[in-house]
Amino acid sequence: MDLSTLSSICTNTVLADIKEPLDSIKSLNDFKGHNYDKKTEDFCELSTSFHSVNSVFGGGRMLRYVVALCLLALSWAQDCQVANIQVMQNFDKTRYAGVWYAVAKKDPEGLFLLDNIVAQYTITEDGKMTASAKGRVIILNNWEMCADMLATFEETPDPAKFRMKYWGAAAYLQTGNDDHWVIDTDYDNYAVHYSCRLVDSDGTCLDSYSMIFSRHPTGLRTEDQRNVHQKKMDLCLLGKYRRVAHTGFCDSS
Repeated sequence: MDLSTLSSICTNTVLADIKEPLDSIKSLNDFKGHNYDKKTEDFCELSTSFHSVNSVFGGGRMLRYVVALCLLALSWAQDCQVANIQVMQNFDKTRYAGVWYAVAKKDPEGLFLLDNIVAQYTITEDGKMTASAKGRVIILNNWEMCADMLATFEETPDPAKFRMKYWGAAAYLQTGNDDHWVIDTDYDNYAVHYSCRLVDSDGTCLDSYSMIFSRHPTGLRTEDQRNVHQKKMDLCLLGKYRRVAHTGFCDSS
């Protein structure tokens, strides 16, 4: 059995249920002091998952060996090179257009929308894609407000990879020109977005951000969560996302 096969078996069996809550707990320690919306449910989910796996492998030393082997296989087999990241095949921007609610995000460095993030993608008459977005931000340490962002997209030879020029409706908001990659979507329920702002000398990403979008403000459907979980792993970002709340802040601002 080769390493990639072992990694696949581990991902789909032993670690499929325990790795996400485990990484969430690790992420909580890594980002202590930040406003990450990690819940005690992560710990409860981890406990339940270990109990389930424990019942399969008989518990004790055998379970520890299996989990350790799987973690080692995953770390060896995972490819975190930005150039090798797979994006959505045959991406259709027309079907992608419309309203998307961010339900989870991995933040970049610098000021970024915090929560209540809603994006509206539009296809213009000449076939170009544009977007507007709004979300809650805190500036000057304690000034809470709803910010409006605008973006235009430059197409590339790959229909799922764009160059995004964006700016805030107010001068103090961030501007830039980032990659905007659509990693996966079913167009009707979920989408996974990714951007790498800075590539390291080894080909991995030093400063990235990613959004998990849903057509539904209440979050992802149960049947979509496994696909999204796998894409988080593929992006080497598992455990680095935080939940995005929708409280109606921007509706009342």
